[in-house]
Amino acid sequence: MEIIKERFRKKAESSNLEIKELLKENGNRKIGEVTLAQAYQGMRGITGLVTETSLLDSEEGIRFRGYTIPELQKALPKAPKGDEPLPEGLFYLMLLGELPNQEDTEHITNLLQRRSHVPNHVFATIDALPLHTHPMTMFVTGVMASQTESNFSKEYAKGLNKKDYWSFVFEDAIDLIARLPRIAAYIYRRKYKNNEHIQPNGLLDWAGNLAHMMGFDDESFKELMRLYMTIHADHEGGNVSAHTTHLVGSALSDPYLSYAAGMNGLAGPLHGLANQEVIKWIFEMEESLGTTTPSKEQIAEYVQKTLTAGKVVPGYGHAVLRKTDPRFTAQMLFGKKHMPNDPLVNTVWNIYETVPPILQSLGKIKNPWPNVDAHSGALLVHYGLVEYEFYTVLFGVSRALGVLASLCWDRALGQPLERPKSVTTEAVKLWLQGKEEIWE
Repeated sequence: MEIIKERFRKKAESSNLEIKELLKENGNRKIGEVTLAQAYQGMRGITGLVTETSLLDSEEGIRFRGYTIPELQKALPKAPKGDEPLPEGLFYLMLLGELPNQEDTEHITNLLQRRSHVPNHVFATIDALPLHTHPMTMFVTGVMASQTESNFSKEYAKGLNKKDYWSFVFEDAIDLIARLPRIAAYIYRRKYKNNEHIQPNGLLDWAGNLAHMMGFDDESFKELMRLYMTIHADHEGGNVSAHTTHLVGSALSDPYLSYAAGMNGLAGPLHGLANQEVIKWIFEMEESLGTTTPSKEQIAEYVQKTLTAGKVVPGYGHAVLRKTDPRFTAQMLFGKKHMPNDPLVNTVWNIYETVPPILQSLGKIKNPWPNVDAHSGALLVHYGLVEYEFYTVLFGVSRALGVLASLCWDRALGQPLERPKSVTTEAVKLWLQGKEEIWE
């Protein structure tokens, strides 16, 4: 632990000096202009956050510390005999801005293994919920119950110098990341597998152990979990789960509280719940058509039916991306390698060939291409993980890597309480008439 933590301290001190100098020289320069439409319509395109861990390019997709997903698939260390990157290595990269070697990655793995113990009261709290509770509600409840273990909260109550905030946020982040696979697997086994639980395997990596505790010991499923946990880990800072974690953390809420808030955002249909909606839509299509192998013509008819009903085709479109999501492509390549003849996976590929031209013909959609959610469910179903309500929990476990690495940086850089200015529509009307200035 101390090796990684000391490296982070040095990086943070250097970055603090660099940012102070940057603001001293350029603090008054404008990096964006806010329009009235942006103020009313979700703040799209407003540059107002600094997130060190990743950047989303509309054409190239996500870059983690400057590296694309294909580059990371080659450069990041892998499990023995594995081909997919270990998410522990990505966490190291997001935290320190440097590619880890095998030893660095194994150090993170060992660190997470040592800190993975979940207190019994967390399981008892989850067990108090009705079995019909949505898995994401159980997941957030488990995280909140774990907050009793927060180092930051305990030290802050004693009186903590603000220069030391980052240190205890760092400790909480590592502890929480370490425990999430156990919490997630417990929920899965409780809800879907007759409450028959599987103990962790201390010899496995972070994602491999999650697969094991859920009851999936197929090596290619463990590889899928490594890929899944890597590509879902971060998507710069403006998405709902990342922004919410950052926002709540800016109030000095500890990482447990901040991450739980972010997960409540992830549970929304327009964010992480979308992966559940995709597979649900495909199953409904197959039932409606009476076949598990619909043709492209049948898919096109069902897509038109969906659009005519005033609904969206889930998994298609993105607020920023203007091309096929590289995370979709990574999963497609995984499918072609491990399950090229799977009917459901082939249906996903046929949808990919069918939907974009239809959406383009409407002339109103900026991005008709698939995002990450369009593919992930089909891969999971192939291995028997058919409980699609659980998919967002997997997304949440992965997203912890990015949002908690960012939270460490927020406190290390001393980022302040976030408080943007808001206005009323009445004030806007007066401003448009030249009777009031509202932007000062």
